[in-house]
Amino acid sequence: MNYLRITFAVALTACLGGTAGEALSAPTLLRGGKVLVGDGSVVANADVLIEGDRFAFVGAHEQKDAPADAIVVDVAGKTIIPGLIAAHAHIGQVDGLENGSPNYTRTNILRQLRQYEAYGVTTLGSLGLNAPLFYELRDKLHAGELPGADVYGADRGIGVVDGAPPAGAVKVGEEQLDRPATPEAARAAVRASKERGADLIKIWVDDFRGSLPVKMSPEIYAAVIDEAHAQGLRVASHVYYLEDAKRLAKLNVDVLAHAVRDQPLDAELIKLLNDNGIIYIPTIGVDESAYIYADRPDWMSSDFFQHALQPALREQFDSDGWREGILANRKLADSRKAVVMNQQNALALHRAGVRLGFGSDSGANPLRIPGFAEHRELQLLCEAGMTPLEALQTATVNAAAALGLDDRGAIAAGKLADFVILDADPTDDVQNFQSIESVWHRGKKVSGAVEQFQP
Repeated sequence: MNYLRITFAVALTACLGGTAGEALSAPTLLRGGKVLVGDGSVVANADVLIEGDRFAFVGAHEQKDAPADAIVVDVAGKTIIPGLIAAHAHIGQVDGLENGSPNYTRTNILRQLRQYEAYGVTTLGSLGLNAPLFYELRDKLHAGELPGADVYGADRGIGVVDGAPPAGAVKVGEEQLDRPATPEAARAAVRASKERGADLIKIWVDDFRGSLPVKMSPEIYAAVIDEAHAQGLRVASHVYYLEDAKRLAKLNVDVLAHAVRDQPLDAELIKLLNDNGIIYIPTIGVDESAYIYADRPDWMSSDFFQHALQPALREQFDSDGWREGILANRKLADSRKAVVMNQQNALALHRAGVRLGFGSDSGANPLRIPGFAEHRELQLLCEAGMTPLEALQTATVNAAAALGLDDRGAIAAGKLADFVILDADPTDDVQNFQSIESVWHRGKKVSGAVEQFQP
């Protein structure tokens, strides 16, 4: 075979005329690596052929001839995984330690999307709180005209008058959130979202652990789900309580975008989720982020973590006063219990065959750190009892399904060539998901090791 053979390191450098973000001029064949497909299967000593922005072939080494002009990249000893998909995230909410509508700017959003991408997250779903700017950026990202993770979104999202999301914590403008007071107004909000181009609808149903005076009424969320389905839109719901989850499942909500954490799941909900094909996203890190940085685990000193921090956040984490204030909060005990309950429920659902999606609610506040939060979520899923392959499936094939996407999430012929090359095998140790050698997005190398990234 008349391949142009080059080493892995040289293949990714400018001497080929292909700097980060530029497609190589010829088809590219990744040879000899271990491929974690994303659907739970593994191909050892694999050939991965990329033509343009798609995978053209994935299979055993020498199983299929590549084009004569293919550039062959030796990836022996490395592991290739699909680009991660964060099906529950937010953009434009946070900059440094500040949260609110002034941060919904082109510069800040693109900064966040580049960070997601550098950490191997190539697609995300921004579940609500999106301003009109979202559509301009989304369309350009879809077209490959802007750098960073691709993004889909739930438009403004539908909240509750005097309820969720809490106005004091989520400081958004009038064009970033709807709070309909009647079922008729809720239906109108869904139709308006459809007209603006929403990819799905987000609702906030619960009362944030009793911290808000009201929850969304069943009449309103029933109207939202019914109208959204009539408009061809999926619905993802913020949820906390078992009883709310069961009511939503009976109405055939498409995604439970958080976990049940008030009590163990029961057989009724498990059957509803399986029968209706509802995807359940645990977001274990949501509650853990309330206390973990004050606990100061050893991994906070790693380069992988430190390169995800903006300077103001790094300074906060280094403050003894901030740490003491967090640890003095008596509600932290509830957060720690919620993490344990979440993990137990997630594992029970996984063993019962319910499809788990993936997300961390990153970007919703400064403690949910884009990119890093997704890697921490993988670890938390494995700590719950899942294998690294099973955790990866939630973050690839299943997360794509949560967003209604079928063109990505797996290393397979015809799918978008979004993938991450790792120096070490995460099936040996979940920590190896962090051994990023390079990130490729739509067939282009877009970043190298995380240590080369500056937030």
